[in-house]
Amino acid sequence: MNPAFAPLTIKICGLSTPETLRAALDAGADMVGLVFHPKSPRFVTTARAAELAAMARGRAEIVALIVDRDVGETRALTEALKPDWLQLHGQETPEQVAAIKTATGLRVMKALGVGGAHDLAAIAAYQGIADRILLDAKPPKDAAYPGGHGRPFDWGLLAALDPALGFMLSGGLDPANVAQAIAMARPWGIDVSSGVESAPGVKDIGAIRDFVAAARAASAAATAEAGRT
Repeated sequence: MNPAFAPLTIKICGLSTPETLRAALDAGADMVGLVFHPKSPRFVTTARAAELAAMARGRAEIVALIVDRDVGETRALTEALKPDWLQLHGQETPEQVAAIKTATGLRVMKALGVGGAHDLAAIAAYQGIADRILLDAKPPKDAAYPGGHGRPFDWGLLAALDPALGFMLSGGLDPANVAQAIAMARPWGIDVSSGVESAPGVKDIGAIRDFVAAARAASAAATAEAGRT
């Protein structure tokens, strides 16, 4: 199936409590993300993540977000957590992505920061290696962690991408703007974290519910429009 016409995949990232994880599952999220970068306000320990993963297993795909971890550390984490995906959100090279895939046997999503059109050139090096590309807004230069800063980038830059790429879109998404993002970018999936929070790392149950509903409605409208053209 052409990714442009596939059902939208919705990921809620940075979940850290049973209550907010349950809200994401009940809202119908397809993926739930657990963050293992210690500098992030959404960081969870392996023990807490295992508890959350047990709640989600069978209801949504579990994504472990890591930043510049070596193969040994990554393998130990995946053996303890048994996620469905790894999200590599650091400066991992294509060779490192391939090594992690081989070592863990898991599907890998590689995040790439976008600040301008020139940043899209990096996609080519990871195609055929990463199972999915996530396009996120570039973090501020002094940021302590690479994602979840609530800043969008110019989604119009993505119009030139091959529709068959099937990328995931992140960066500054929230219930109010997700419909516009879907209409402009036509992503395979969307990923939200800070856009459904009341404070850094504190997920808002109502915002999670509103985000998923708005995204589903926008996806249905975009699919219907594509079918008429």
